[in-house]
Amino acid sequence: MSDESIKAKVRETYGGIATADTAGCGCGCAPVSSCYGPTDQATEASRAIGYSDAEMTSVPDGANLGLGCGNPLALDSLKPGEVVLDLGSGAGFDAFLAAPRVGETGRVIGVDMTAAMLDKARANAATGGYNNVEFRLGEIEHLPVADNSVDAITSNCVINLVSDKNRAFAEAFRVLKPGGRLMVHDIVLQAALPPVIRDSVNAYVGCIAGAMLKDDYLAAIRGAGFTPVEVREEQRYPLEDVLTDPVISQAIRQFEIAPELALKAANSVLSVGVFAVKPV
Repeated sequence: MSDESIKAKVRETYGGIATADTAGCGCGCAPVSSCYGPTDQATEASRAIGYSDAEMTSVPDGANLGLGCGNPLALDSLKPGEVVLDLGSGAGFDAFLAAPRVGETGRVIGVDMTAAMLDKARANAATGGYNNVEFRLGEIEHLPVADNSVDAITSNCVINLVSDKNRAFAEAFRVLKPGGRLMVHDIVLQAALPPVIRDSVNAYVGCIAGAMLKDDYLAAIRGAGFTPVEVREEQRYPLEDVLTDPVISQAIRQFEIAPELALKAANSVLSVGVFAVKPV
């Protein structure tokens, strides 16, 4: 799979989610009602991965698309006056939750490479009157953010969609101030995927083919210079959620993947919450 073909498919899929009145599945499947149904049903998915009802009702309608795999804001506390960067900000859900925590003297920057998502996020920000939130078009591997300018970085089930994860973590390290924190929820693997799944673009957009082995993922964060690097949350992704994800099931049918291989791959999927620090 080429990097450009992956990015094109990701933009197509997430652009469709942004413009449709439906919610996504977990890490970002096609915008079809068989995922979670209408957008308001995304609350069920978000509740299951750690968001409170108070958090979900505090943001503008349409900001929560049900695309996460955890709650990165629960990994550490934000402080008034801080600058927060949300990688793969989508319709703005985590950015809007961070905004009141940093207050009027703080700032939240969301970065996303899908124009339709940015349009939706900016409209949500205007609706909610979030004067301390802005959204920028850009890629995680090439962040439109200055060196040493951010206090904390959040990301929710997005870095697994980036083909060059080492570059992504290096960019996160670059823009963080010394002492800055990285708070990431993502999909990782306990065992290597069968080649037929690993090489599927559809499975990549479904977050499975793009996921790294857990130890390699943590090593990539350490390799960028972060220390300490801690796994603060970990849970197995429900088999039924993986196997019934429309994108994954399409890849299984398309490549005629044997049931035992599909089950083995699904059984290795984990959701992890990682906290890391850029040393002073």
